[in-house]
Amino acid sequence: MTGLTRFTCREMLFIFFVLFISVLVYSSESLAQETKKQVDIDAPSAVAVDAQTGKVLYGKNPHIKLPPASTTKLVTVMVALEKLDPEQKVTISRKAARTPSVSPKLMEGEVYKVRDLVYLALMRSVNSAAVALAEATAGREENFVKLMNDKVQKIGAKDTRFINASGLPGAGQYTTVYDLTKIMSHALAYPLIKEAVHTRVYLIRSENGKEHFIQNTNQLLWAEDNMIGGKTGYTRRARHCFVSAYKVNGRLVYTAILGDTNREQLWKDTQQLVEKAEYVLTGKDEPVVKLSEEKSVMPVSYKKNQKLNKRVKTDKKKVKKISKTKRAANAKNNKRTI
Repeated sequence: MTGLTRFTCREMLFIFFVLFISVLVYSSESLAQETKKQVDIDAPSAVAVDAQTGKVLYGKNPHIKLPPASTTKLVTVMVALEKLDPEQKVTISRKAARTPSVSPKLMEGEVYKVRDLVYLALMRSVNSAAVALAEATAGREENFVKLMNDKVQKIGAKDTRFINASGLPGAGQYTTVYDLTKIMSHALAYPLIKEAVHTRVYLIRSENGKEHFIQNTNQLLWAEDNMIGGKTGYTRRARHCFVSAYKVNGRLVYTAILGDTNREQLWKDTQQLVEKAEYVLTGKDEPVVKLSEEKSVMPVSYKKNQKLNKRVKTDKKKVKKISKTKRAANAKNNKRTI
């Protein structure tokens, strides 16, 4: 019995040892997988940029030119605020009133403060408000567009060009997600813009007493505490677009997406960008840039004279769903937003 007992004890010790090693190996593999954030962006172009260093934390075709839709209005408001006082009164022209737009509809002859037109343009994406700002600044929208294009060149958005103040579709109008992060970085230097893109709801009154209660088209304002603000965009050609600013572990991060399939996917893809940025900034993962034409993911290094030849195939992974409670309760799709 003694010999059998010793044999059983040894066997049990051996089994325990094998199990311990197996668990250790499995845990190590799981940890290694958890420290890598796989990104599967649905849109054709997306980017996350560290504001402090200017480094791309994640990029998918970051320099391809695509229609900007209403992300255009960030530049519109920047240029307008360089010339106009926020308390200045603006009369809505016939052209502005007739510009195709989402509600609320601005009527010819109505008078609004510049401040309120800024909120209408950035929160609700009202095209009439953008045209009214352009006319108040430069007399005609065509003259204003020249100022817009001068502005983006000065801030280094070299792959961006506008043909109107609203972002409505037209030939020769384009931007890139990388340029959009530059535009957002400069836009946040304007206190009124920073305030508007962070505001969830706002009450606007015209000079004749007409009231408009508007809600921000950026649904993530209700779901993400670290969201500084953003600007949505949509046209049939451009599809769903979004540029935003986040605080990630105390660091400012810009994200931009162009051409997403629907509004819900836009939020999911933005979340993926923010999560990837956090992984990179905390040292859990490396930055990558994906180029569709090469069907590859390239690790990104910012060390001088270092050549990068390694290419890693992308793995598909389910997109993390937006918060079930906050987002479902407070954010409904608004696919008509221009």
